[in-house]
Formats: sequence, C-alpha cells, structure tokens
Amino acid sequence: GKGYKVLGIDLDPQGNLSAACGIQSYNVPTIYEVMKRTATIQEAMQRTKGGYDLVPANIMLAGAEQELSQTGKEHRLKEAVAPVAGSYDFVVIDTPPSLGVLTVNAFTCASDILIPTTAGISQLNETVTSVQKYCNPGVKIRGILFTRFNPRANISRQIKELAEQLGAYISAPIYKTYIRAAVAVEEAQANQADIFDYAGGKSTVAEDYRVFIEEFLQGVNA
Repeated sequence: GKGYKVLGIDLDPQGNLSAACGIQSYNVPTIYEVMKRTATIQEAMQRTKGGYDLVPANIMLAGAEQELSQTGKEHRLKEAVAPVAGSYDFVVIDTPPSLGVLTVNAFTCASDILIPTTAGISQLNETVTSVQKYCNPGVKIRGILFTRFNPRANISRQIKELAEQLGAYISAPIYKTYIRAAVAVEEAQANQADIFDYAGGKSTVAEDYRVFIEEFLQGVNA
C-alpha cells in the first residue's frame, strides 16, 4: 500500500505464490511458456486482488530443468523481463528451494538476493558466487531475513546461534527485524489474502513484516 508498482514472478514449480495470490495457473500462459519463449511476459501477467501484477507457475515448470539445456539458458528470464522492467519499481522473483537452472535464472536477472533462513546457506553461497563470476557480476546478497521464530522461546539466543552458523558460510548483512512464527501466515495463504489484509490489525507476524518492509526500503533507498 506504499504506491510502488510491483511485478511478482513465481519461479517455483510448486506454484505456492500463485495459489496464495488467488490467480489462475493452469490453462493460461505461465512463466514456463515465457522461459520456453512461446509466450511473452506481458501475455503471462495477471493482475491480483492486491493491485500488483504476477506471472504464475505450475508443475510444468519442473520440466524446464531438462528442457532449457542450450547455450544462454541462464539468461532466459532476464531477457523475458527486460521489456517490462522499466515499468515497475520492484520485480520480486520467488525461487524454488533447489539451486538448479531456475534459481540461476533468477540470480542472473536480479540485482539483489534476499535470503530467508530456511535456505541451505553453504550451497546457496556457492551458487551466488558462481553466478557473480559467469552471469551477473552486479548481483549481491541484500540481506538475510530470520523467519519462523518461536515467539515463546528465547529469540535472542535463537538469533545468536543462527548468526554464528551463517557466519561460517556466508558474509551478508542480517536484518534487524525478525519474523515470528504464526498460524496466521498459513491461514492467509489458504484464504488467498496477503497477511496485511487477512490479519493486519491483530497479528504479530503482520507487524513483523510491516517493520521489515520499512527496514528493507530504507536499505534500498539509502
């Protein structure tokens, strides 16, 4: 609700982002067709209830790992996004948990990488370093966001332990904001609503995300 123009790209074959945003992901052009160059990104975009544009994904995308084998495959997404990139303040790419050709495409397209701590950090660091060397020297890890913290446990101790583990693998700033675990996140996804519309006034996790967005934007605009 800050007036930014945002494009979301679901690059995960599980399609959780598409489902959570309540948009069609079957019998329509998706990011799979865009990556195969049988549809343009404009043809695959849908407008969400939240007022931003989203390119959906479905399980067909799982085949892209095998199908995109030719030279330049790492640049497919960047080439597809280029015609519309100037129309948006932010392009947000949701990547799969595996670090194959889809994630490399996302890193090649991106200027910044945001790591939620559920990621496999050591392998991720190797992938980022490789992309910086061969595909996109400008991409950087913008920050690490600690998520799914048990609000009843000692959060400061959890954060300290996690930070120490991360320090062994990766040097990247850690956001001061952390996200507490809350059932409201799953409920919001099931109701195809964002956390602010679903539980904005009463949820600790909505407040956590609100604070994080402020911290993120301060870093971007600095």
